[in-house]
Amino acid sequence: MTAAPELPAVTSPGPASSGPAAPGAAGLAREWQLPFPLDARLSLSVHRRGGGDPAYAVDAADAVWRTSLTPDGPATQRVRSRPARTPEVGASGTLVTAQAWGPGAAWLLDHLPAHLGGLDDRSGFTARDPVVRELMRRHEDLRVGRSERVFEALVPAVLEQKVVSREAHRAWRFLLVKFGEPAPGPAPPGMRVCPSPLVWARIPSWDWHRAGVEGVRSRTIITAAEIAGRLEEIVRMGAADADRRLRSVPGIGPWTSAEIRQRAAGDPDAVSVGDYNLPKAVGWTLAGRITDDAGMLELLAPYAGHRYRVTRLIELGGARPPRHGPRMSVRDYRAF
Repeated sequence: MTAAPELPAVTSPGPASSGPAAPGAAGLAREWQLPFPLDARLSLSVHRRGGGDPAYAVDAADAVWRTSLTPDGPATQRVRSRPARTPEVGASGTLVTAQAWGPGAAWLLDHLPAHLGGLDDRSGFTARDPVVRELMRRHEDLRVGRSERVFEALVPAVLEQKVVSREAHRAWRFLLVKFGEPAPGPAPPGMRVCPSPLVWARIPSWDWHRAGVEGVRSRTIITAAEIAGRLEEIVRMGAADADRRLRSVPGIGPWTSAEIRQRAAGDPDAVSVGDYNLPKAVGWTLAGRITDDAGMLELLAPYAGHRYRVTRLIELGGARPPRHGPRMSVRDYRAF
């Protein structure tokens, strides 16, 4: 991996520089000058779980608000990026500004470069298809970031297993509102911090039921919560070892492992095998035909080492096959 650009020291305390946090809101702040294009909102959007996600919001200034339970405690962060020329190289770059509040504020700011994709190494990546080359041109500011918070990526990934997104997002929203604590600082109303693994392990069965989460998924989350410390270690492992440790948890298979590693570890090669829509989108974009998982992997083989990067580009701007069959319906386990 390439090293992230050096950040200036955190300033603390101080008034917020702009946006909704302004009136007397003391917190930590940091600026980060990058010599390349980066869209903070685009990089962070993979962590958004539906329009009503209590851990994610975007304000009128196009800044992203996110909450996290860091190793130092809960925190809220506001991040914004804008184009800015870099005098050192005389080229277009990016100025990232961030503010954070709560016991974990310094941790979030210290990990901001990794979170936004400052550690993303694109060396060895070559656009072998004209469509991929065009997608790279259109999304040159896309970077694969790593949150380094494994359990926070694991819970929503498990909730999204074999259900439509609306169902999973509804469950995530219900559980965070009920069991998460309010976001520190001047966060947008209703924001919550993801509960600790201990809290997840103690959620009673009737609240899982009210959230619409059946026994298989709830047991997977509870089991993972019991070994959360060991799972957090995957961000310092190679891809194969990280995948092996995640899949040692009953209920976590290839799809869930890939979804976790993409977000928490910034693995640019983690392919979501088993996804309902992804093979069709990859096949239609790269070959003009619908494929299954095996066909998708065959088409992605020339991009080994960067297969997630390619699928992310396809998700952002690739072609979609025409719809012919019925859409999956939203199940409601609360009625069972």
